[in-house]
Amino acid sequence: SHSGEDLHVRTLQAMFRRTGISQAMLATGTEGMPLDALTAARLARDGERPGEIRHMCSGYHAAFLLLARLHGWPADEYWLDDHPTQMAAREVVARSFGVPPSKLVTSLDGCGVPTFAFPLRAIARAYAFLADPESVRSDDARAGLAGSVAVVRDAMLGHPEMVGGTRERLDTSAMKALPGRLVAKGGAEGLRCFAILPGPRAKGGSAAASGLALKVEDGGANERAASAASVESLVQAGVLDGQALRVLARYHRPMAADPHGRPAAEASPSFELAPMRELLG
Repeated sequence: SHSGEDLHVRTLQAMFRRTGISQAMLATGTEGMPLDALTAARLARDGERPGEIRHMCSGYHAAFLLLARLHGWPADEYWLDDHPTQMAAREVVARSFGVPPSKLVTSLDGCGVPTFAFPLRAIARAYAFLADPESVRSDDARAGLAGSVAVVRDAMLGHPEMVGGTRERLDTSAMKALPGRLVAKGGAEGLRCFAILPGPRAKGGSAAASGLALKVEDGGANERAASAASVESLVQAGVLDGQALRVLARYHRPMAADPHGRPAAEASPSFELAPMRELLG
């Protein structure tokens, strides 16, 4: 869910020019102001309509249209559950998460396309696959996806600003703080996901690829809780310390201000991650 900044718009417009799709074909359901506050304020000040291209979901709606064009499927109603694009997406999601397609729990996302429900443990396993898709065995159902998943991982690692935005987005900030080591993605309703690539631990030793998923139970209205819990989890997982932690300090212990702009309170994480053997045992 990108922030709707100008760089996101320029990237989508370039895709449109190369492929022949257009903003008019996007079916996000609403124009919506961009998530980025400064961009939204500028558009409002200038009286500029944002258009569906600035919608946070415009990127993957464009991807559905490109998938349809690649296979020669009709672009009309690409968002419907029985459209070939959604059926193809459902199969890939099921394989990535290790769930039979018939067992997927689905609903509708806020932008109108099907979305899926998974236990956090399954999400963490899927993000571990994203971190190191090349390591899966040849007889693993996910093996055929490894090359494509690696392309997605490397694109996110190489362009973290396209995942979130350039300002106040934890997913982008975390990837920039740990370049080449972390893929991060925020989701709706307080969901945060991380693919941790193999590498050294902060306090010595090395670690295999792993996935981390967390959910704030009361949803996404309280960004402070999700951000603080995310950074603290990365610290306890041995991924984050030193300069990288200092860069993310505003997410780790976010401040709340009083009406005069003075610091009034601090969100402070207070939990300990259970050892993996306890979670599996």
